[in-house]
Amino acid sequence: MKTSNLEDVRLTLIATALTGLAWIAFTQPLLAADGAKTVATPADKVARGKYLVTTSGCNDCHTPWKVGASGPEPDMSRMLSGHPEKMELPAPPQPSGPWIVAAAATNTAWSGPWGVSFTANLTPDKETGLGKWSLRQFSDTIRTGRHLGRGRPILPPMPIPMYKHFTDEDLAAIYAYLQTIPPIQNRVPEPVAPKQ
Repeated sequence: MKTSNLEDVRLTLIATALTGLAWIAFTQPLLAADGAKTVATPADKVARGKYLVTTSGCNDCHTPWKVGASGPEPDMSRMLSGHPEKMELPAPPQPSGPWIVAAAATNTAWSGPWGVSFTANLTPDKETGLGKWSLRQFSDTIRTGRHLGRGRPILPPMPIPMYKHFTDEDLAAIYAYLQTIPPIQNRVPEPVAPKQ
């Protein structure tokens, strides 16, 4: 073999090895050990989070409702901003018979045996929303059912008994998506304890 042919073979082997390493590096984040596809890029994670927020009913309670052409509907101009801070409510009706829960017309305030709860501002506003929360605080809140993972209980109607089963990857995706939506300054009232 001539020297130039050996050099060509050596360069071809190096190029093949580098291509193989690049393929492994590219595909490794895309495949889990069992071959299942995982979130690969920040954009994929945000898209997955948007899907989970949309299909898990987060807008049903955390986005104030308004009356539209077809009746009550979420006011997407206040998407996921929680109970409107300027909305003052009268005392809730007393439970009667089998009816033990009442909800405000915005679907953001609920009363029941636990007292009165107001849906939280999930936007990334730094003063009134999740803007200063870490992923750990967000995940701990869902996992423990306690504010910031250690504070007051998260009250109904928040379906913590179901949501605590989200995977770590799901919670990271939801958190990533919530950090991308428009921040809305809206300080939600604290819960009201039940009357004794």
